[in-house]
Amino acid sequence: MDTDTALEAVRALERVLASRTHRKKIMGQEVLVPGQLGQALHLPLLLRRLQSKQKRQRDQGLEDFLVLWDTLSNPTRRRVMDALGWYDPKSLDWEDKRSNRRPDGTVDS
Repeated sequence: MDTDTALEAVRALERVLASRTHRKKIMGQEVLVPGQLGQALHLPLLLRRLQSKQKRQRDQGLEDFLVLWDTLSNPTRRRVMDALGWYDPKSLDWEDKRSNRRPDGTVDS
């Protein structure tokens, strides 16, 4: 993965986490509050690092993102990948043109 791909993924993750809402009572009224998990995971800092002009900062941002990605739940990862239009070719049906797989028992040349 490179920094441009990580930057795309962080932006999508930020949107996914912001779309989560929570019910909260404020002065007796129940209101929906946007999720704050993106802030707790320091996504703004991660975005700044990935957009930095300094290669060292971009590399650090990429490393931080890879560590963060491993800690995310599978449903959250799936939502991010869906938002980006990414897919796992192994999970596709044989008839799907994107799968690009060979039948079982064949050997790659």
